[in-house]
Amino acid sequence: MNHNDKRDRAPTSTSFLALSCVGLFVSAAPAIAQNSDQAADEAQGRKLGGVVVTDTAIDEQGYKVDKADSPKFTAPLVDTPRSITVIPASVIKDTASASLTEALRTVPGITLGAGEGGNPLGDRPFIRGFDSQASTYLDGVRDVGAQSREIFAIEQIEVVKGSDSTTGGRGGAGGSLNLVSKAPKADRFVAASGSLGNADYKRATIDINQPINEFVGVRLNAMWHDQDVAGRDAIWSKRWGVAPSIKLGLEGPTSLTISYYHLDTDELPDSGIPYLYTIGNAPAGVTETSPAQTFTALDDGAKISVPRGAYYGLKDRDFRKTKVDNFTIRAEHDFGGVTLRNTSRYGRSTQGYVWTQPDDQQGNVANGLVWRRNNNRYSETDGLLNQTDLFGEFAIGGIKNSFAASVEFSEEKAANGTYVSNAQTGVAITTGINAVGGRCGAVSIANYNCTSVDNPNPNDPWVSYAADGSSVVSPIVRSLRKTWTLSKTTTQAASLFDTITISDKLLINLGGRFDKYKTSVSPGLAATATTNRTFLEREDDLWTYQAGIVFKPTESSSIYASTSTSATPPGSFIANGAEGNALNTTSQALTDALKVEKTKSYEIGAKANLFGDSLALTLAAFRTETKNARATNDAGTVAFIGERLIKGIEFGFNGNITPEWNVFGGYTYMDSEIVDGGFTLTSGIAAPSVNTGKQFPNTPKHSLTAFTNYKVTPAFTLGGGAIYMSKLYGGYSDTRIVSNGAVVITKELARMVPSYWRFDGNASYSFSDAINLQVNVNNVFNKRYYDKAYTAHYANQAAGRTAIATLNIKY
Repeated sequence: MNHNDKRDRAPTSTSFLALSCVGLFVSAAPAIAQNSDQAADEAQGRKLGGVVVTDTAIDEQGYKVDKADSPKFTAPLVDTPRSITVIPASVIKDTASASLTEALRTVPGITLGAGEGGNPLGDRPFIRGFDSQASTYLDGVRDVGAQSREIFAIEQIEVVKGSDSTTGGRGGAGGSLNLVSKAPKADRFVAASGSLGNADYKRATIDINQPINEFVGVRLNAMWHDQDVAGRDAIWSKRWGVAPSIKLGLEGPTSLTISYYHLDTDELPDSGIPYLYTIGNAPAGVTETSPAQTFTALDDGAKISVPRGAYYGLKDRDFRKTKVDNFTIRAEHDFGGVTLRNTSRYGRSTQGYVWTQPDDQQGNVANGLVWRRNNNRYSETDGLLNQTDLFGEFAIGGIKNSFAASVEFSEEKAANGTYVSNAQTGVAITTGINAVGGRCGAVSIANYNCTSVDNPNPNDPWVSYAADGSSVVSPIVRSLRKTWTLSKTTTQAASLFDTITISDKLLINLGGRFDKYKTSVSPGLAATATTNRTFLEREDDLWTYQAGIVFKPTESSSIYASTSTSATPPGSFIANGAEGNALNTTSQALTDALKVEKTKSYEIGAKANLFGDSLALTLAAFRTETKNARATNDAGTVAFIGERLIKGIEFGFNGNITPEWNVFGGYTYMDSEIVDGGFTLTSGIAAPSVNTGKQFPNTPKHSLTAFTNYKVTPAFTLGGGAIYMSKLYGGYSDTRIVSNGAVVITKELARMVPSYWRFDGNASYSFSDAINLQVNVNNVFNKRYYDKAYTAHYANQAAGRTAIATLNIKY
């Protein structure tokens, strides 16, 4: 059965059919700012058809945010001694971002990693060179499971840079992300959006906030999305989501908020573009390989050009489906200066995919062929989390303390299986591995397991056979549950934060956290096994801290120095990512021998709010060290001898230069080095790993983002953006021989994607206070570039020019 026929792409819910029709006429893009007199009038509220509309209701938040949502940040951003970037709703809307990854492109110093089989597809942001896939939070509570996050129900995104286990717990070596949900408010408003664009782009959202009375308010956010990808053949993505919430105690000292979030996605995932060379066939003198575009085939010298839209996957095989459900209850009471808050959440995410990875380092590409390796996975992740926060202010001896104390309990479980062609025997999906003639021999080509690099056909009639050479059809099914790997973690944690105001000029910021972290893993059994499961377990006590000193030359500026730490215990990803410190699945003794990886960050910087606090500027120099990363020692066993170092500078800006001119962005320079990558054994003789001395993967030296909007008239706004990313490495390999009792490296090869510039443009026109039209053109010059570099195999080609028109109605 073809999972990906466009005939099957219509929404299955009648409510979302209706929403998509409404979306052709209405939208919730950011409103155009009014002049100062109008803004003053709106601040008091004005009547539109009997409904009071305020700045909050029409989402005129602006580009500047003064304080993070989490109470663990006990001071305004200007007085917080570390780098924090907040992406507000207005930036998300002005840039037409529809997902977390699209929104994160506005922040320098963040790159996006690719996935495969063992490393699941989904959001994989790298912050200051470290994988933050498992350090993502929703309303301050860890958001479990590998997934591709939507932002239709998100108010803002907070990016914390630098070691950050103190705030959120395990992980966070380079930083963390916190997504803030939209919640019921006292203002009454309805905002709806409908977007159309090239590449069959269609999107509709609605945001209804309705106070029932002064005590009870409800809010409903919903979304429907369907698109192809500009410049790419075959691939498409569709999704829908709904997020209702109710709040009791809208403006009182006591409140109870109950919310639910559901996201359902279905897509034909991109298989990417393979790297041109492998370590085995790279010509002499070639030390780097990038994605194949135009090259001379090694066999006959013929020129081969890879089409921009080349898609190496199979419509008759490839798919990806995910579901996310979160149910949250938050109770809060303000005692007058001190607030007690409890948040409980049950979250569940599932993901299933069969996805083509081109070539898999088989060396066929340089000869004009691509092997269609399949990566597949089915996973279920559940989390039950409870967090209690006590925060506020008090004074001792005339010294002000702004504090936050937190106690957390959580249990997270993951079950990961595969797709096979025979569940009872565990036979894998055939891809020509064992075919006569090899992966790209005549049999594999005849069965469409191998295709041409310059003319792949995603409509090839691939059939799932029981085995290579067999004529028996064997449909793709999930593997038996007993073959799945089961992972579990439980956490008990307590943390305390305090900003101490010594004087108007001097502040001290302190924070500490303790986690009791238990984790276990049970490797899957063979499909035909009759034995019982075994579980490998360990427990770690994690102590982390942060400390900073802030000097304030003026009320609106600060100079600071700070340090912070992170702890990454074995099993911290619960099998939901590419974990360098995973649990051993074969021996309890080897599991017991593992250690916690620890990272420490240092930062000095300055912050200033200018132009009447309307524009925020930040400047920081940072250094992050991991001293005991997991690596292989000279005896060929695991040891915690690895060392990584990254240092750099960062400049950021957000807010208004004038009442008409918004800006958002920054520049980051990162100088990274794998100081000690451990050892590699060749014929029993050890030599330093190929990674030693190399630049971190997914860590460009230079990255810049700059987005701006200018109000030409009270009704017309013009804007645009620029993104620059320098060369990005995915991974490294080498070939070695033993000569005269010593290891000799004969060749090294780095896989990378080249640097690129990308430019975006946008404009909007307000026909009235309630109707607005916004047009975005992303990648204006249709640049062919790559935004993700996997360790090996392939790189992800970014979308081409994408034009989107959005009609907005708000009232």
